[in-house]
Amino acid sequence: MRQPKFIDLRGFLSFQILHELSKKPLCGDELAAIIGQRKGAKLTPGTIYPALKALRKTKLVQHKKTGRKKMYRLTQTGTNEYKISRDNLESFFKNLLKK
Repeated sequence: MRQPKFIDLRGFLSFQILHELSKKPLCGDELAAIIGQRKGAKLTPGTIYPALKALRKTKLVQHKKTGRKKMYRLTQTGTNEYKISRDNLESFFKNLLKK
């Protein structure tokens, strides 16, 4: 999918991470692959891991080491925040795109 030149989707990375983790726990590489595929561009570790660190710092995400991988999952606070954010974004875009 061609990305529009006038819309910057970088601000949605945290939401996209919360969205994917609302489905199931994932490691950073899996998150980068899923989000990168949707975005149409590869996400680098320098993009995904600082975002995960910020989400951990705000207690929305936690991780558990499994071998060499860290599996990330939403906390209860993260689940609540994701639902609120999802509902607000859905409402915003519905209202924005009303004809």
